[in-house]
Amino acid sequence: MAQSTNFPVPENETQRLRALESYDVIGTAPEPAFNELADLAGRICECPIAVINLVADTWEWYKGKCGLSEDFNREPRGGPCSTAICGTDLLLVPDMSEDDRFADEELVKGEPYFRFYAGMPLINPEGYALGSICVLDFKPREGLSHDQIETLQCLSHQAMAQLELRRKLIELNEAQQALAVEKGKSDELLLNILPSQIADELKQKGHVEPRYYDSATIMFTDFKGFTGFAETLEPRSVVDELNQYFSEFDDIVGRHKLEKIKTIGDAYLCVGGLPGKNRSHPVDVCLAALEIRDFIERTNEQRNKMRLPPWELRIGIHTGAVMAGVVGKRKFTYDIWGDAVNVAALMESNGKPGRINLSESTYRQVEGFFETERRDFIEAKNKGRLQTYFLTQLKPEFSQLLPTQPGRPRAPVPSRE
Repeated sequence: MAQSTNFPVPENETQRLRALESYDVIGTAPEPAFNELADLAGRICECPIAVINLVADTWEWYKGKCGLSEDFNREPRGGPCSTAICGTDLLLVPDMSEDDRFADEELVKGEPYFRFYAGMPLINPEGYALGSICVLDFKPREGLSHDQIETLQCLSHQAMAQLELRRKLIELNEAQQALAVEKGKSDELLLNILPSQIADELKQKGHVEPRYYDSATIMFTDFKGFTGFAETLEPRSVVDELNQYFSEFDDIVGRHKLEKIKTIGDAYLCVGGLPGKNRSHPVDVCLAALEIRDFIERTNEQRNKMRLPPWELRIGIHTGAVMAGVVGKRKFTYDIWGDAVNVAALMESNGKPGRINLSESTYRQVEGFFETERRDFIEAKNKGRLQTYFLTQLKPEFSQLLPTQPGRPRAPVPSRE
């Protein structure tokens, strides 16, 4: 109904527009539910035109309409609808051509020559008039009957109820999106603590069944002389340096499909062959150990150029049976237990800096793929003499299976298990 640029504005216009935005309806096309309400308003009030409009800052948007062409969905703000939202009751104009407020409207003085107007404001639960449900005629009329006015008011409530439903759906969708984001954060945090397979079981059952693995390969690493070395550094520097080393270890372990179990001070523990069983875990762990050893060597070369003392790493590997499960009630920990863990720790503590010490059981699994050095026996409490081997490198005939660029996934290596 509007073409003028000079129209009344409600006192609460800023808050009203903000409320209107919360319905996310401006700019959307008419919908069947609103069209049906407009059609009902036109029929009851015996008017050829009926509109449910929403009054934005500069435009009036038709959310429902009856008697107007399909492409007539908006018009510049102004005229009787902008006046209707300034009140709380029906705005009745018997003949707009005789009303100084609307006589100059283009749709009044020109095609289609609107005359009669009756509009009931759409007032939301917070008291803001968002728009109106209005009926129009091409000829002057004295007004509407009492029943017609009451029905038009009921229809305005129904239109507002539809808008409220839309807003509730928007709020629900936003809440679901926020919940999904938070769930994603929780899942990501849980996956940083537990393997994905174990995390899924914990979420589904509320607990994790402990499992026995008849074969897994365990790797321990430890920095020689770390305690004395750390006493010469600031605590922040110690933590930062350890974080840099262990972060690289995490990347290497992840590339080789191993499971990090935990760090204890300067010690790092990971395992292959669980929670998902596989046959290649002895080879996978050895390849990861070689990559960790090479990383430490490169890092120490850089430290030497800067006249910094080296970080000397011992690595021990053993293959054997373990139990695995989740312990803790508030802070979950996925851990492994068994004599194999103790033997892996012995391999590390009886190793040498810069070398990878293998137990005999691991050596038997991987000897066909790696070059090794036989060592003297070591004496272990309650275990007697244990034969160990130094792992040196992958045999040349298998080297083409490794990536040529750091960080790329390795090609599969056959298993002898």
